[in-house]
Amino acid sequence: MYENILIPTDGSDTANVAVAHAVDLAATYGARLHALYVVDIDAVNFGLGTEQVDRITQGNFGEMTELQEKADKATGAVAAAAADHDVEVHEEVRVGAPHDVIAEYADSKDIDLVVMGSHGRSGVKRALLGSVTERVLRTTHRPVLVIDERGDD
Repeated sequence: MYENILIPTDGSDTANVAVAHAVDLAATYGARLHALYVVDIDAVNFGLGTEQVDRITQGNFGEMTELQEKADKATGAVAAAAADHDVEVHEEVRVGAPHDVIAEYADSKDIDLVVMGSHGRSGVKRALLGSVTERVLRTTHRPVLVIDERGDD
């Protein structure tokens, strides 16, 4: 049923809640797991400035060691969790608006299922902070499994 499962991750506790579910599904169905880290170009622009955005968009992501290490740590955590279950993992880093990059990646890699963590925010917090997961749900036509971090005990 599932041959390719995507787990977008930023290394946060919320994203990591979904990792165990994605690994379990991949092991059950013999699927390949795709660990995707997206460098949020708007967050980089706001936090580090346009010079860093230019560096990234010119393909010089590797020169930004702090970002590269954060991406490697996030996707590496998925690979480490999958290794215990003999699940193949492809690690990928891309740049852009996270929800668009995730949807485009899912289409280009023929992803059967996207597994994502969610804060479960509501009301004002959701309106102010937004949700990458919610935007992915609105952007992609691929199946998405949302794991609410509040309900994963």
